[in-house]
Amino acid sequence: MSMKVLPAAKFKEQCLALLDNVDPEGILVTKRGKPVAKLIPVERGGRALLGSLKGKIQVTGDILSTGVGWDANAKP
Repeated sequence: MSMKVLPAAKFKEQCLALLDNVDPEGILVTKRGKPVAKLIPVERGGRALLGSLKGKIQVTGDILSTGVGWDANAKP
């Protein structure tokens, strides 16, 4: 399947319908025959990542520290 190419004016007319039916290849939007934008669907797999490392990694130390000590009042 090849990517659908659509002039900007047609995209503007059909935008909402295109958003509902965009395929994985996406849609290339052109102006005066030159590509200006590419519409691609958002991948839906993000939810599977949430919590996927629970119990697999261990945080040690202070995660808010760089680990480098310094004194703001010390003279260079």
